[in-house]
Amino acid sequence: SDNARGLAALLAVAEAIVTTRLPTARPILFAATVGEEGSGDLRGVKHLLNGKREGGNGKPAGFIALDGAGLERVVHRALGSRRYRVTFRGPGGHSWAAFGVANPANAVGRAAALLADLPAPGAPPAPRTTCAIVRLGGGTALNSIPQEAWIDLDLRSEDPKALAQLDVTVRAALDRALDDENRRRTPATPLLGLDVRLVGDRPSGITPRTHPLVQVAVAANRALGRDAELAAASTDANVPIALGIPAIALGAGGRAGDAHLTTEWYENTDGALGIVRALLVTLATAEVQ
Repeated sequence: SDNARGLAALLAVAEAIVTTRLPTARPILFAATVGEEGSGDLRGVKHLLNGKREGGNGKPAGFIALDGAGLERVVHRALGSRRYRVTFRGPGGHSWAAFGVANPANAVGRAAALLADLPAPGAPPAPRTTCAIVRLGGGTALNSIPQEAWIDLDLRSEDPKALAQLDVTVRAALDRALDDENRRRTPATPLLGLDVRLVGDRPSGITPRTHPLVQVAVAANRALGRDAELAAASTDANVPIALGIPAIALGAGGRAGDAHLTTEWYENTDGALGIVRALLVTLATAEVQ
């Protein structure tokens, strides 16, 4: 469903508008992007909007992302994130003969424990801010101290200042893990090194709930007899929002679950309503004549 459903809905909306030859005051560009998920870092939509944020004909009047299933949510707040590959490196060696050298795997464990113990996000109105360890690995053999071990981190917040502060806190925890492991090594053996590499940077921002684009989406839900839930998420809409382009993300109808797992599923219950909603919002924004 994430995001085959969005692509199917985009094609259905485009086909409906082309087939009916509905005239609009504004041109409509239908685009299917790549790299929205994970390490793709929104590269498709970043390429699409590169240089398109100035005045004149180049600036879109609005941007609508069709993302996944569902009908209630209207995403108008862009959830920002920073993703890091964190690597500890050391001399490695035989697991018996070299025992006592600084161990990158130990440092990863220390870092994981420190990050897991970070204070929980404050209650509203404080912005929700999270740090998740999403992958880890290292080592080459069962009887060898690794020369390298790594973790991947996903830091998120709706608020750019809160995200920046979390970044500082996380880096301090990583430095502490490095220092703790180096302090425990056998004297005169090499120190561990630490490399923190940014692999993803998604901007945050907001299209105000009072903006006509958001209000049109809410009205479309109302016309379909559904409540609208104003929400935050990380989608292709992050990029236009950060560029000052009014943008929202909409589910394309139906039900889904187990997102980002191999067991992800989709059920086409009321799927047509998602396409109708997308069509209504698109035509209203393009000012159908």
